[in-house]
Amino acid sequence: MQLPLLSQVIVNPRQVLEFNLQQWDLLIRQARRANVLAKLAVFFEENAYFDVIPEQPRLHLKSAQIYAERFSISLGFEITCIEKALKEIPIPLIFLKGAAYYIAANQAGKGRIFSDVDVLVPEENLLEVERALTSAGWMTSTLDAYDQKYYRQWMHEIPPLRHLTRRTSIDVHHNILPKTTRFCPDAHKLLANIVKVPGKNSWVLAPEDRVLHSATHLFHEGEFEQGFRDLLDLDSLLKEFSVQENFWVLLLQRADELKQNIPLYYALRYTHHILQTPVPEHILKSSQQQSPNRVNSTLMDALFLRALMPDHESCNDRWTGLARWLLFVRSHWLKMPVYLMMPHLLRKAFRRVLGKEQH
Repeated sequence: MQLPLLSQVIVNPRQVLEFNLQQWDLLIRQARRANVLAKLAVFFEENAYFDVIPEQPRLHLKSAQIYAERFSISLGFEITCIEKALKEIPIPLIFLKGAAYYIAANQAGKGRIFSDVDVLVPEENLLEVERALTSAGWMTSTLDAYDQKYYRQWMHEIPPLRHLTRRTSIDVHHNILPKTTRFCPDAHKLLANIVKVPGKNSWVLAPEDRVLHSATHLFHEGEFEQGFRDLLDLDSLLKEFSVQENFWVLLLQRADELKQNIPLYYALRYTHHILQTPVPEHILKSSQQQSPNRVNSTLMDALFLRALMPDHESCNDRWTGLARWLLFVRSHWLKMPVYLMMPHLLRKAFRRVLGKEQH
């Protein structure tokens, strides 16, 4: 299966020197659909190609970059508001995913756009955290009784909260996977390994746990509209952290400890395949061998190599829709036992027909 133009450029940016406007148009469209246009602008700047880009595509890239800079300013303010709302609760405030990359100044955070802020708190503190956020203006947008039960009894987070005036969203997690999955890690092990951000009253997961959470999110959730962006996150994190001593060994050990061997294997396999992330060969082999179940690589390649492409017509073939649907069903099979999964999927299908689906 041929890789999209966007992937080819990230692997070999020099080729853009010979692009015509039609190729630039396709590249910009793929990057915009993948929600990585601002990241692409950063990539070109860091590789000293930005100034040689023709004016028309450069304007699109510059516009995306300006938007990302404004987004970062808003994000910084939102993080300050969250810190202020929770300052009286004696727990570390741990940021996840995009907010974590931003606050820890990770390469993955540059030019990254996302819709909500994710935080991790101890499960025993969920009630007081929710009360504090409610007092500060965040309210649940999920009033349906089933949805409340879905989140509070089965999931790894409470229902999403939205601020009444700023309309910003926050997801409050107590773990990185739902309670109902057999691969749910011990949250105390995550909390025991957190890292304080220098100069800030905020925390993030340890480097290897940041990689594992990114992998877990991508390869368990079953929603791939942002799949290429999330794969690019993994590529950036692995490149940044791999210079640390014993990183690869610690990553494999941590995956085993947290029961995340399978998503790590997929993360290493597909970043290496699609983005040529420099993963040592012996680490790839060790990761595959440590997976608790032997996976059918041919079958999963047929699914993931389609689902992880930018969500653009030039990247799709006749099987892309089926691949994404099968991975969506797989995500629910991983997420919950069959007796919960079947009525949940039927309910989702019914609500989607009515236009009321939320999760």
